Amino acid sequence: MSSNVEQLTSMSIKKRLSPEASRDAALEAARSLLIEAGPQAVTLKAVAGRIGRTHANLLHHFGSASGLQKALASHLAGTVCATIAEAVHAARAGMGQPRDVVDLTFDAFDREGAGALASWMLLSGNEDALDPIIDAIHNLVVELNDFNSEDQRRTTLALVHLALGDALLGGPLTQSLELPRTAARDVAEALLIESAAKAGIFPPAAQG
Repeated sequence: MSSNVEQLTSMSIKKRLSPEASRDAALEAARSLLIEAGPQAVTLKAVAGRIGRTHANLLHHFGSASGLQKALASHLAGTVCATIAEAVHAARAGMGQPRDVVDLTFDAFDREGAGALASWMLLSGNEDALDPIIDAIHNLVVELNDFNSEDQRRTTLALVHLALGDALLGGPLTQSLELPRTAARDVAEALLIESAAKAGIFPPAAQG
């Protein structure tokens, strides 16, 4: 019975989705595969199978496996940076905490798989696929009106480096150094608060 339902669902998806919606569905499927099984599982065949499309259909949208990876990186970067921007605005308005910004950034590279995807693409020689992530971070800093401040740009650099490093090595490294698993996040939070306090960005209530 479940197999029949899946087939009917797949058929309805094929009939219902526009090209744009089909592409979006493919990116969400790729994101799920990334989180569930790692970047090596994000293949055109696997994504096509998950959304009931053909390999040729995915080739039409992305051109190649590296094209799919680049599109996924752009998709992740866009959605994650938008969420981080909301958290920053909330913290600056006294309705959130700097730690919220830190946790969202670290989660993006760890739980959301951006760190694993970045390292996989580098190992695959697909460095250009990282451009959307770099561009999204740049645009986020500009949107937050921080680009004119070198201190804020340095803080962003440190935050991203800490988040990426923690996603790749945080577990074994903190264990080896006999530190709590949240150590890198704690360092990032202190750095963010110090930098924001110098710039007068976060109100006192948000720093507590």
